[in-house]
Amino acid sequence: MFKKLILGILISSLLIYLTFRGIDFKGVTSGLKAAKPFYLVCALCLLILIQVLRSYRWGIILNPVKRVDQFSLFSVTSAGFLAVVAIPARIGELARPYLLSTQKDIKMTSAVGTILVERVFDSLTILLAFFIVVSFSPLPPWLIKTSIIFLFISLAFLSLITLCIYKRDYSLRILTPLLKKLPGESYPKLMVMINHLIDGFKIISHGKLILFLAFLSILIWVIDASAIYVLFFAFDIDLPLSAAFVLMVIIILGITIPTAPGFIGNWHFFCVLGLTLFGIPKTDALTYAIVLHFLSIGIIVVLGLIFLPFNKFSFLDIRQKLNFKNSSSCFFI
Repeated sequence: MFKKLILGILISSLLIYLTFRGIDFKGVTSGLKAAKPFYLVCALCLLILIQVLRSYRWGIILNPVKRVDQFSLFSVTSAGFLAVVAIPARIGELARPYLLSTQKDIKMTSAVGTILVERVFDSLTILLAFFIVVSFSPLPPWLIKTSIIFLFISLAFLSLITLCIYKRDYSLRILTPLLKKLPGESYPKLMVMINHLIDGFKIISHGKLILFLAFLSILIWVIDASAIYVLFFAFDIDLPLSAAFVLMVIIILGITIPTAPGFIGNWHFFCVLGLTLFGIPKTDALTYAIVLHFLSIGIIVVLGLIFLPFNKFSFLDIRQKLNFKNSSSCFFI
């Protein structure tokens, strides 16, 4: 855990240096002061709406496993995303499954399965929007190639999840010889874990729910791009909505890099990179990146702190429990 934190800080430091190199700091300061409050508030409202929709969508994915009330979902989602921001190297992604399993009668690995489904749908939705935009706006080859790689990875995960649901016994038969080679009593424990994980994929077999899930995923990311677009007006950045979608994809690709807590460095670097592709001066792009990051992370932190009392865990506890080297395999069962 400590090594991952140090590595994340080093990567963040490098990206911060590259981002701030050659910047006119007086220009950034004056740009921040000139930001139009009305558009800041509008963007903030859209970002809050995204959090609400995310928790609602998670409930839809969980439905075939267990129905969970919306307050609990929003509470766990808020506290869970706070952990994602606070814990380095994306380890915080396991916070939501952990919290849900401590409050409801749901196995943690089943909850992890629902998160995997959520991430696959997010990836496919974002990339679909990106490739639609690409047909209208010429973009650098490296960005298109990277997106194609992510598309194939997402489709591979979706295919694997579908196979596990519709050919469960076949999938387990393939894994059995490999798992039996593991030392000690790992095999039976891992088989139980894998079965619970597949339970989290159950929504894939529900046609109507899948369509609704796809609709919610599209809606979430359209609102996300809209928040980015609305924020353009706060700084008099004259770019179309398609540019907001491209910027959203670039930022998302950027924050997959494990860095210091809060996506500090990689968020700013890739946001500036995205805006400069459209001819926005680096100083103006950094001003925008600072505000977008502050609003996006600020909402997560505030909501997380509000709902932290409803979730029985401390950051120290979750760091210890999510440390794979020190925790037993049974933790995920």
